[in-house]
Amino acid sequence: MSTGATVERVVVLSGPIHSGKTTLSAGLTDRLGSVVFKSREALARRISKDFSDRRKPLQAEGARLDRATNGRWVVQELLKWLRDNEPCNVVVVDAVRIAGQVEGIRDAFGARVVHIHLTAPEEVLRRRHEEPRERSTDSGLTFEQARNDETERNVESLASIADAVIDTNRCTQLDVLSRAISHIRVHNRSGYGYVDVIVGGQYGSEGKGQVASFIAKEYDLLVRVGGPNAGHKVFSNPPYTHHQLPSGTRFNTEARLLIGSGAVLNVPKLLKEIADCDVDAKRLVVDRNAMIILPKDIRREEGLRRGIGSTKSGTGAATSRRIMERNIDTKLARHIPSLRPYLGDAFRVLEDSYLSGQRILLEGTQGTGLSLYHGAYPYVTSRDTSAGGCLAEAGIPPGWVRRVLMVCRTYPIRVESPSRGTSGPLNEIGWAEVARRSGLDVRLLRKRERTSTTDRRRRVGEFDWSLLRKAALLNGATDIALTFVDYLDSVNAKAFRFEQLTPDSIRFIDEVERVAGIPVSMVTVGFNNRSVIDRRAW
Repeated sequence: MSTGATVERVVVLSGPIHSGKTTLSAGLTDRLGSVVFKSREALARRISKDFSDRRKPLQAEGARLDRATNGRWVVQELLKWLRDNEPCNVVVVDAVRIAGQVEGIRDAFGARVVHIHLTAPEEVLRRRHEEPRERSTDSGLTFEQARNDETERNVESLASIADAVIDTNRCTQLDVLSRAISHIRVHNRSGYGYVDVIVGGQYGSEGKGQVASFIAKEYDLLVRVGGPNAGHKVFSNPPYTHHQLPSGTRFNTEARLLIGSGAVLNVPKLLKEIADCDVDAKRLVVDRNAMIILPKDIRREEGLRRGIGSTKSGTGAATSRRIMERNIDTKLARHIPSLRPYLGDAFRVLEDSYLSGQRILLEGTQGTGLSLYHGAYPYVTSRDTSAGGCLAEAGIPPGWVRRVLMVCRTYPIRVESPSRGTSGPLNEIGWAEVARRSGLDVRLLRKRERTSTTDRRRRVGEFDWSLLRKAALLNGATDIALTFVDYLDSVNAKAFRFEQLTPDSIRFIDEVERVAGIPVSMVTVGFNNRSVIDRRAW
């Protein structure tokens, strides 16, 4: 069944009667050009009766359908409605009444859903009900009669799972609309373009893939640099790991994809990802000058694997050949027949994007602590992993950068070396200690914490405050995405909003902001379609 591929946002409204849902729907239509799906009208159509102006019969029929479908009838009707109507950017669902209805919509539309719950004190709702214009829609029912429905009485429980809760009591209609729009963040396709950059702030495996896939829908062009020595895992069913394509490839199928000239390519892996993600040649551009990894590059890195825990992907050896064997017939992307349908000029693609005012997301790989120049040499990777290095590999000028989002995890990790060597300095504590502090199952942690590229065990250490400050300065970071916050306390895995985190976790985040000097704009508390708490003001 189609899930409305053209829909950028599905705004789900909930709240008691007279909390302002219909007024907000009208405001969103006026301001954003959204279209409104009314569950009340869909219910009347579904039962083939004209109950559109009578609340009590609709409440009874709605309750019956909720029991029969666990609330899924709403998303079923929404999908039918989308197929029968013109493509739209923003759909407002007015309104949902139980958690099952919200869950059904989230299952269908994923991260495109923004659930806004409106509320107001009981006496305010009663006063609004008694206004003549409100009474006319309830066929003479008193406030108590309208509220006597069991589902209506329990609707305030949806506040606990909403992305935003707005008390409409002391707000004007314009206030409510402004607050709602700030949570929706619709991509305005007109105006001035920019580049946002995602980088790792530690030693890789910070969760960049999850963050990149979450915000990918806001961009027109997704750019990836680096090599296949980094795997970015994204949430899907089952989860998928990207080694070469941008992590938002499957989450924004309208966006073009670009692999920059500074990238290093494992051709079989790249072609497999292209096939897995059903990417056609019109969508993907691979720069002609991207470097190709040869079998001999992988063999040359065996010593690094034993000594410093290298991934032995051949990325470093291929990079050194690019420098040292320029007078030899070095293989670039333009020399590989299977890549010809995708070849292009990254600079031209980027220039066209700038001129068109497009939004660009540049996704870096690994972490600042592994930078060839700024990390703890020799326990580093083969490139500069800072934002500046990523921009250079992509061919993007710094002046186009709007935000640098630095991803850090609450407990940094480094790969475990396969021999007596070490993968680098870390204030190591072990997974048993993380489990003791958080209340998580140590067996689950050890199973989960294996590298995406080589499936090796990870070492874990205390949060490195000195590295945080250094990485924030090196990257010119404007925001932090703090990941694995459930590792601070397992209770955080149930949080949908920032204020639902434990007090100790909020204090930890406050300290991160203080040391880095920038806001923690995103928080992840797990690995599912509700695990990202988005606090951005952009």
